[in-house]
Amino acid sequence: MWLWQLVLAVGFGIGSAVVPILNAEAYVLGVGVTNTLDPMVAAIGVAVGQTIGKVAMFLAVRYRPGYAARKTKEPKPVDLDTRWGRFVQWNRDLSKRLLDAMSHSRWGMPVTLLSSFVGIPPLYGVALIGGASRMKTVVFTLAVLAGRLGRFVLLAAGVGLF
Repeated sequence: MWLWQLVLAVGFGIGSAVVPILNAEAYVLGVGVTNTLDPMVAAIGVAVGQTIGKVAMFLAVRYRPGYAARKTKEPKPVDLDTRWGRFVQWNRDLSKRLLDAMSHSRWGMPVTLLSSFVGIPPLYGVALIGGASRMKTVVFTLAVLAGRLGRFVLLAAGVGLF
């Protein structure tokens, strides 16, 4: 009986990882409150599903068509005398710093783990930025799985107390 519950939870987790309107936390809480499914099985399934979905996003960014060709091109010069030009340059500098931070072994894994457990910064964005960085896929996967498991198991345990 727990197998179909796990499959259902993994499916919902994959969907909620890609479509932000599907709330995985609400799913785990709803399952626990209504006692329709085992909340721990649902928490583990949603965590695994979310990890699968986020890794798919990570890999989609990393292996998108034309990505290697775009890396070698120099960006178009901007006019720093205009407000728009200064904004574009600021955005480029910020993006480069974020990619460098996610690529660094000291910051990439902790930021991903914090994002997957707490939600700040949003994991959706971290998955996209991580895919564009030099972060290893295995490191990203393990950090997301650990953070999501911790988050959803604590939610399920909290609901199980009531």
